[in-house]
Formats: sequence, C-alpha cells, structure tokens
Amino acid sequence: MSVFKYEKDHDGIVTVTMDMSGPVNAMNAEYHQAMEETLAKLEAEQGLTGVVFASAKKVFFAGGDLNDLVEADPAQAEEFFQATEAMKLGLRRVEKLPVPVVAAINGAALGGGYEICLACNYRLAYDHKSVQIGLPECSLGLYPGGGGVVRLTKLIGVEKALPFILESKRLVPAKALAVGMIDATVETLEELLPAAKAYIMANKGSDEAAVQPWDSKGYRIPGGAINSPKNAQLAVMAPAMLTQKTRGLMPQMTAAMDVAFQASMLDIDTALRIEGREFTRIATNSVAKNMISTFFFQLNKINGGASRPQNQAKNLTRKVGILGAGMMGQGIAYVSAMAGIEVVLKDISQDAADKGKAYSQKLLEKRVTRGQMDQAKANAVLDLILATDNNEDLQGCDLIIEAVFENIGLKHNITKEIEPYLSSDGFWGSNTSTLPITELAQASVKPENFIGIHFFSPVDKMPLIEIICGEQTSDEALAKAFDYTMQIRKTPIVVNDSLGFFTSRTFGTYLDEAAHLLTEGTNPVRIDAAGRAIGMPVGPLQIQDETSLELSRKAQETWAEMGITDKWGNGDVIRRVIKDMITDNGRGGRHHGGGYYEYHADGTKNIWPPLYDLYYKPEYQISDDDIQDRLMFRQVIEALKCLETGVLRSVADANIGSIFGIGAPAHTGGFIQFVNTYGFDKFIARCDELQVKYGERFECPDIVKQHADSDELFA
Repeated sequence: MSVFKYEKDHDGIVTVTMDMSGPVNAMNAEYHQAMEETLAKLEAEQGLTGVVFASAKKVFFAGGDLNDLVEADPAQAEEFFQATEAMKLGLRRVEKLPVPVVAAINGAALGGGYEICLACNYRLAYDHKSVQIGLPECSLGLYPGGGGVVRLTKLIGVEKALPFILESKRLVPAKALAVGMIDATVETLEELLPAAKAYIMANKGSDEAAVQPWDSKGYRIPGGAINSPKNAQLAVMAPAMLTQKTRGLMPQMTAAMDVAFQASMLDIDTALRIEGREFTRIATNSVAKNMISTFFFQLNKINGGASRPQNQAKNLTRKVGILGAGMMGQGIAYVSAMAGIEVVLKDISQDAADKGKAYSQKLLEKRVTRGQMDQAKANAVLDLILATDNNEDLQGCDLIIEAVFENIGLKHNITKEIEPYLSSDGFWGSNTSTLPITELAQASVKPENFIGIHFFSPVDKMPLIEIICGEQTSDEALAKAFDYTMQIRKTPIVVNDSLGFFTSRTFGTYLDEAAHLLTEGTNPVRIDAAGRAIGMPVGPLQIQDETSLELSRKAQETWAEMGITDKWGNGDVIRRVIKDMITDNGRGGRHHGGGYYEYHADGTKNIWPPLYDLYYKPEYQISDDDIQDRLMFRQVIEALKCLETGVLRSVADANIGSIFGIGAPAHTGGFIQFVNTYGFDKFIARCDELQVKYGERFECPDIVKQHADSDELFA
C-alpha cells in the first residue's frame, strides 16, 4: 500500500494525501517511489478534473532528508546529480498535468515541502501561526535545489525572491499571501480541503488554471530579467553586498543568487538543470556538511534535552530574583518577564533598580511601536518586574541569579547575605563569565543547589546560555537550570567547571593571539581584517575594545588574588598590553575613552595612532594565511582541550556554544566540526607548522591524534 493515499471523488478530483511512514513527510527513497506511482496513475486517469496534494501529518511536508544530504560525497557527485534530477522531473510532471493542481497546506511547508507547493498551480494555506512557509536551506549550507530558486524567482521576480531564499525567511500564511508566495488562505482546517476542491471546480476545463505562468505563451517574469536596464543596479549591487555580508564564506548563497539571476533570463527547463548542477556542487562540499551537522542535528539534540538529567521531573520557575540591575541583570529581567516569570530586580539603590527596569520598558515600547505587541501585553510584562533595593522582596524566589562584578569576595558576601531568601527548594545561579563555580559555591550553605548560569550580552538578543556545574552541583539543580533556560527561550549548553569554562576561555584565546600578533609587530589593521576574513563577526582588537581592556585588567587582578597568574601561558603578553594601554596611556576600551581605536562623534573610528609607535614593525614579515590560521587555530585548539579534559560534555555543546556564544564562523559548523572537515592529518600537520614558527600554544591536542588513528569523526 502506497504512503500516498489516492482518492477520486464523484467530481473527478483526486486527493493525494501524503502519509509517509516516518513522523513527517520527507523527500527520501519512500517519497520517490510513492510520487512515481502516483504520477503514473494520475497521468493515466480518465475523467480527471483536478488534483489536491494534502497531508495526513501535522506538518504538510518537511523537505529533503538531511541524513542523506549530510552524507553527500564529491566522489558520488554524478549519482547525486542524477537523483536530484529525477526528483525534479517528478515535480515537472506535476506541472504538466492537464488539470489544476492545488497544494492544501495544513502545516509547515518548508524547503522541499514548499518546492512541492511551487510545482502546483494554486497554493492554499490554513491561516495559523503553526503554519510556516519558506525556503530555509541557505541556513543549512545548502540552497533550494529542488526547483525552489528557479520557481520562486519566476513566480514573484528576482528582486523579491532573493531575500526569502538567501535569508531563509519563514513566513506565516498571511505574510506569504501578501508577497505572492501563496494564493489564498482559509480560517480553519475544516475549510481547507473543500476550498481546494471549490477552486478546482470553479476552474474546471480552464487551460489557464492548469498551466504554470512560466509555461504560458508570452510569459514575462515579474520585475523583468536581471539583464534588463531597470535591474542594472540590482545586478551590480546585489553580488557586492552579498560578498560584503558573507565575506565569500557562504558558497551556497553565492550559488543561489547566480541561479536566480539565470532563472530570470532562461526558460524553466534550462534554469532547473543549472540549478541542479550547482546544487550538486554545493551539497557535496564541506560547508553543507558542517552546517547541517551543527545547525540541524546537533542543535536539535541540545534543544531536545540531551544534556539534561533524565531522572529529574520538569520544573517551572515562577519567581526569579536578579541581583544587580546593570547591563546583564536588566537583560535577564527582560527575558524572564517576557516568558511570564515574576521578576524581582534588586540593586543597592532604588534608583539603580528603577534604571534597570527602564531598560525593559524601552524594549517593550519598541515592540509596541513595531506592531509586535499590543500595549496591554507590554504593560502586563512590565508589571511582572519589581524593581527594589529591599532584600525582603526576594523572599520565596525559586531562583536567584547573581549578576554583579567579577569579584569573588563580593560574590561570596552576596551569596551569604541573600541565599536565605530562596524558597525551600530554590536554587542559586551565578552569572559569572570566568570564575570557577566550585569556588563561588564555598559561600553557599547548599552547594548542591549552586550552579553557573552564564548569559551573553546583549541578553535579549544572544540565544545562548552556558550552564556550569560545580563539583557539588546536583542533577536536580542542573535540571532546574536547564528548564529555566528553555522557559526563557534560550539554547542551553552544559559544561563542567574550570576557570573561564568553555566560552570565555576559548574566546580569550582569540583576543590573546591578537595581542601576540600586535606585540610581534603586525599592522593592527591586518589583524582585525584577518579576524573578519576567517568569518568572525568582528576583528579581535575591535571586539576587545567593545568588551573593554579594562575588563581584562580586572580579570587578571581577580585571578592573581586566586593565585592564578598564567593560566594559559599568555600572562606576559597580556600584562604588557595592559601596562602599555591602560597603566601608561589610559586606553581602557571604547567605553573608557577609547582603546586600540579612536571613536568619533560621527560614528567613525580609526586605529589609535600611537599604537603604531608602540608595536608596529614595518620590517616584520608574516603571511595573511598565518595570521588567519593563528586566530582560528588558537580557538579550535582551546576548544579541543576543553573537550579532552572534560570541561565540555559533548561535541554538540562545543559547536553550538562556539557559534552562538563566541561567534565562531557559521560555515565551519563550530570549532570541533571544523576539524572534521579540515581533515585530521592536515590539521595535525598545520598545528606542527604553527608550533615550530610561533610557539607551544599551537601544539595539537592528543584527542585529534586519537581520532586520526581511529578515523572516527568528532560526533
């Protein structure tokens, strides 16, 4: 029995209900067989009036099978291309049916699912927020290779189509209707199939309704072809803007734009073949493997609770106390209130606490102005936040998060003072970015209920939380922290205790290697350009200005108080830069009057001129490849050390944490996945080269050599 249910009614309308054996409908071997059988039957059908493609699942169609795509190998490129062409031929046969074909979209139609819809003559969707429509492939290192780029370009025009393709936008039906990606909506699921059939009956015998626009005589693409005079600016500016945005590191986006441009000029069948050839090249390269592995499989693993203790009951945080209403505390208050949690935002003065609450008010006002929230909802969210300077208001909190300065003595004192206000089963979270949780928990009467909850700035925008378990942290506390993170709609990674944990420790090597390069005599402009060239969001000197050199100085002082003076073998370089920049010149960073850069009132910036006098040596010779690899490999090596020593609990936590928390280049799939596709032997050899030229910090961790011996990928 086919997984496509075939039903013909008395009006001659065939409804094909897709109900594949897995949890969702997907383009796999089962689909190909079912579609082939269905098309053969439809093409032979007598008295056919129309066809409706429907779904028995909650999701209309989930798209391509990523298990197959992540295994795509360049050695099998021809086989892959032929399989893709066969799938596309099936959709072309749908278009060639002599009757109207309607997609009855009851749930999400993303990627391959929307490509099926595009092959239909009419797209009708249930108007509900659970229904998402779009082509998200570029966010996974691919592009819509089943006809999506070509057909959407021909449907709405190249200029309108490109943002939906390149930005992987997912639209609710009302917005999809507004831009022409679907043709109509219904208010209830019960109306969907009758409305689809009603359209067919209203267009019975109509040749126009049964022919795709691009197959019609005299068809002209909306907005014109890319080589038309009115698109001259788009043809020149779009590729330049894309290169500037992606730095040439996202080949799938470049290919998608090229295919869209060609689709605007060529006939449908030629354009589809070009799309297929390029898709084969993109699907078999390392970027696709990296991004599918991390952004789909590993991210789903994390959000599915792989790092959460399974023996603990689900916990709902109802009241959270936040100590410190500064930049971090006010952000934590906002995201907690947005999740419907009662918030007590405490600072040492009422004025400071009120200023912290005002941050939430400002963000809520923006949402109202943009139409993202009504005023009543905004007022309700703001009412959940109590700004106070009174400890008593913290009584009965399920969770108290300390978000004060990185000073271990201060944090100890606050823990001793405030911990008694927790509810009997409450737990304590420290928003420290570097200080060991085990040492911070020494001030707690219940260290088993003490855990690190490391947020990233700005809290309302950054998607990650790093949960840190101290030596005595219980599974119950970890489960509660994990559940709170999911409750406020963040992505949690779980790591074990160490100075700097995973994210701060690894990110610190990016800044540190920049300091090495600077003090060796490298032009500072080259250093920051190299950071951007490898795909980091910002160059290392600029980002240290933003996070502040002053913060690095304070961290060094705190570590010294703890008896840690040279944790990662970089103390001398850091101390020299801190002395030169802060002690001798008062250059503490952007928010301290400037640091490596000078900042001007008009928003421009430039390297602080005396920086050249301090460090730059025109005679110093180093290649761009070495600068880039030093900035990348330092971070990758540190991430590997964290995995090797048990600071990281999983490869998924490493990859997602490095991208969402540190800003690791997305095309790498994260710092550990980078090694998988770089190649173990090649990585070891490059580490050896860098070690000989630049020092022991580039020594390859043994864990890579072990994987090279076993030929087993990090997974």
